[in-house]
Amino acid sequence: MNTTRRNFLAITGLAAAGLSLGNKVTGSSVYRKKTSEGKIKLFFEPYNLALKHVFTIAGSSRTSTPVMLTRIEYGGITGYGEASMPPYLGESQETASKFLSQVDLSKFPDPFLMEDILDYVDQIAAGNRAAKAAVDIALHDLVGKLMGQPWHRLWGLNPLLTPNTTFTIGIDTPEVVIQKVKEAGGFKILKVKLGRENDREMIKTIRSVTNVPLAADVNQGWKEKEKALEMIFWLKEMGIVMIEQPLPKEMIDDMAWLTARSPIPIFGDESVQRLPDVYKAAGVYHGINIKLMKCTGMREAFVMAKTAKSLGMKVMIGCMTETSCAVSAAAQLSPLAEFADLDGNLLISNDLYTGMQVKDGKITLNDLPGIGIQKI
Repeated sequence: MNTTRRNFLAITGLAAAGLSLGNKVTGSSVYRKKTSEGKIKLFFEPYNLALKHVFTIAGSSRTSTPVMLTRIEYGGITGYGEASMPPYLGESQETASKFLSQVDLSKFPDPFLMEDILDYVDQIAAGNRAAKAAVDIALHDLVGKLMGQPWHRLWGLNPLLTPNTTFTIGIDTPEVVIQKVKEAGGFKILKVKLGRENDREMIKTIRSVTNVPLAADVNQGWKEKEKALEMIFWLKEMGIVMIEQPLPKEMIDDMAWLTARSPIPIFGDESVQRLPDVYKAAGVYHGINIKLMKCTGMREAFVMAKTAKSLGMKVMIGCMTETSCAVSAAAQLSPLAEFADLDGNLLISNDLYTGMQVKDGKITLNDLPGIGIQKI
């Protein structure tokens, strides 16, 4: 990923933003004081998120999600980050702890050396994408605080262009599904998990209590393209406006066949992890679902979004089950997206932060510096 990261400033125009802010930032007493103090220090600790409801998708169910909380301290300023690790993704608190124990940020004199720092972190070991994202998010939060600006502003994004976020309805009994839908009364679009034998029952149950637009996430649950296409036409009649990963990610030719015939946009999720996957997704999907935990964090997510746009694809910004820390970090990118699924913090009962808000169904960014959070 060296070439990608080295080209990041040129691609995003952050260098220009830095120049325009340069006199203000580098000339500030805060900047001079803080950059002359101490070393960059990384801290991390495990935490378990408690889900309000059993969360069921096509291949698994769970009542909690393990995360690793991170913070990076420098000159009296703290940046916060997070790694969310649903078991099916292959990372755990143990693997994250092992990886993060190898990260030594004290060798870098300046947190603004984000290119060097994130190159170093990425090269420590393969995989570990969520653990890498935990460092990336905390570093972005720290640098944004040092600059006194939120990242959506540093990226030059318009906070008024944020989309509505979906609220996820997991696979469950009709009674519980109806309860979940009623709890989501303020949302303008719902996301329903499909991929099991009761897909039509799920949709009909939701339609019995609401007519809001629906997004469908199959999580690779369908196996035959013809049946999938038949189902997609039925879903369109039922008011579904987009669908995620209907077929297994390995079925590339079948997926391209399905996308070419689908009456609603299809987004790649499990098939799109990092930047190289964006190029592979062109012609196979209408759009991609970017998640910080898949792509190692905010920096690569931004490049992925811009790349997808340049290839004529739509963008969705998603999340895992997360606290408001990682969700707010992802929300900084949301003005680039046609769809957003940033409700992971709303599905838990033990959040540790406040940050991005959902108002009348719409993602609403604040002006707090960094990723826009405060610790509770």
